[in-house]
Amino acid sequence: MKKLLVLILAVVVGLGLISTSAFASSSKGQRVIVKRLKRPCGFNGGVLAKKHTQEEWTSIFKAGKLNDELKKICPKAKPLKKRYVKDVYDFLNNYASDSGNVPS
Repeated sequence: MKKLLVLILAVVVGLGLISTSAFASSSKGQRVIVKRLKRPCGFNGGVLAKKHTQEEWTSIFKAGKLNDELKKICPKAKPLKKRYVKDVYDFLNNYASDSGNVPS
Protein backbone atom coordinates (compact mmCIF):
# COMPACT_ATOMS: atom_id res chain seq x y z
CA MET A 1 0.00 0.00 0.00
CA LYS A 2 2.83 2.40 0.88
CA LYS A 3 4.61 1.71 -2.42
CA LEU A 4 1.42 2.42 -4.34
CA LEU A 5 0.93 5.72 -2.52
CA VAL A 6 4.53 6.76 -3.23
CA LEU A 7 4.12 5.84 -6.90
CA ILE A 8 0.90 7.84 -7.23
CA LEU A 9 2.50 10.83 -5.53
CA ALA A 10 5.51 10.63 -7.85
CA VAL A 11 3.24 10.52 -10.92
CA VAL A 12 1.23 13.53 -9.73
CA VAL A 13 4.37 15.57 -9.04
CA GLY A 14 5.87 14.56 -12.37
CA LEU A 15 2.77 15.54 -14.32
CA GLY A 16 2.67 18.84 -12.47
CA LEU A 17 6.23 19.64 -13.50
CA ILE A 18 5.65 18.63 -17.10
CA SER A 19 2.45 20.63 -17.47
CA THR A 20 3.95 23.87 -16.09
CA SER A 21 6.57 23.94 -18.82
CA ALA A 22 3.79 23.91 -21.41
CA PHE A 23 2.48 27.29 -20.24
CA ALA A 24 3.89 30.56 -21.51
CA SER A 25 5.74 32.82 -19.13
CA SER A 26 6.79 36.43 -19.01
CA SER A 27 10.40 35.47 -18.21
CA LYS A 28 10.61 33.49 -21.45
CA GLY A 29 9.07 36.45 -23.24
CA GLN A 30 11.69 38.76 -21.76
CA ARG A 31 14.48 36.51 -23.01
CA VAL A 32 12.95 36.46 -26.51
CA ILE A 33 12.67 40.25 -26.52
CA VAL A 34 16.28 40.66 -25.40
CA LYS A 35 17.53 38.21 -28.05
CA ARG A 36 15.35 39.17 -31.00
CA LEU A 37 13.98 42.69 -30.54
CA LYS A 38 16.30 44.76 -28.36
CA ARG A 39 19.05 45.34 -30.93
CA PRO A 40 16.88 46.19 -33.97
CA CYS A 41 14.44 48.30 -31.91
CA GLY A 42 16.99 50.21 -29.88
CA PHE A 43 15.09 49.87 -26.61
CA ASN A 44 14.43 47.20 -24.01
CA GLY A 45 11.30 45.18 -23.29
CA GLY A 46 10.13 47.49 -20.52
CA VAL A 47 9.91 50.39 -22.95
CA LEU A 48 8.16 48.17 -25.49
CA ALA A 49 5.60 46.95 -22.95
CA LYS A 50 4.74 50.52 -21.91
CA LYS A 51 3.56 51.33 -25.45
CA HIS A 52 0.09 49.93 -24.61
CA THR A 53 -2.15 49.11 -21.66
CA GLN A 54 -2.93 45.54 -20.60
CA GLU A 55 -6.33 45.74 -22.28
CA GLU A 56 -4.78 46.96 -25.53
CA TRP A 57 -2.13 44.20 -25.53
CA THR A 58 -4.84 41.62 -24.84
CA SER A 59 -7.03 42.80 -27.72
CA ILE A 60 -4.02 42.88 -30.08
CA PHE A 61 -3.03 39.35 -29.05
CA LYS A 62 -6.57 37.94 -29.31
CA ALA A 63 -6.93 39.45 -32.77
CA GLY A 64 -3.73 37.66 -33.82
CA LYS A 65 -2.04 40.98 -34.63
CA LEU A 66 0.88 40.94 -32.16
CA ASN A 67 3.52 40.57 -34.87
CA ASP A 68 1.87 43.35 -36.89
CA GLU A 69 1.88 45.68 -33.88
CA LEU A 70 5.51 44.88 -33.11
CA LYS A 71 6.35 45.67 -36.73
CA LYS A 72 4.65 49.09 -36.38
CA ILE A 73 6.56 49.86 -33.19
CA CYS A 74 9.85 48.46 -34.46
CA PRO A 75 10.02 48.30 -38.27
CA LYS A 76 13.55 46.83 -38.35
CA ALA A 77 12.63 43.76 -36.28
CA LYS A 78 11.88 40.40 -37.85
CA PRO A 79 8.47 38.85 -37.10
CA LEU A 80 8.38 36.51 -34.11
CA LYS A 81 8.10 32.79 -34.65
CA LYS A 82 4.71 31.41 -33.68
CA ARG A 83 6.14 29.54 -30.68
CA TYR A 84 7.40 32.81 -29.13
CA VAL A 85 4.26 34.93 -29.54
CA LYS A 86 2.47 33.73 -26.37
CA ASP A 87 5.55 34.22 -24.20
CA VAL A 88 6.16 37.72 -25.56
CA TYR A 89 2.49 38.58 -25.06
CA ASP A 90 2.69 37.43 -21.43
CA PHE A 91 5.67 39.71 -20.88
CA LEU A 92 4.06 42.69 -22.62
CA ASN A 93 0.79 42.23 -20.74
CA ASN A 94 2.53 41.77 -17.40
CA TYR A 95 4.58 44.98 -17.78
CA ALA A 96 2.09 47.13 -19.71
CA SER A 97 1.78 50.83 -18.97
CA ASP A 98 -1.08 50.37 -16.52
CA SER A 99 0.31 47.29 -14.74
CA GLY A 100 2.53 49.02 -12.21
CA ASN A 101 5.15 46.30 -12.72
CA VAL A 102 8.75 47.02 -13.71
CA PRO A 103 10.84 44.30 -15.37
CA SER A 104 14.09 43.45 -13.65
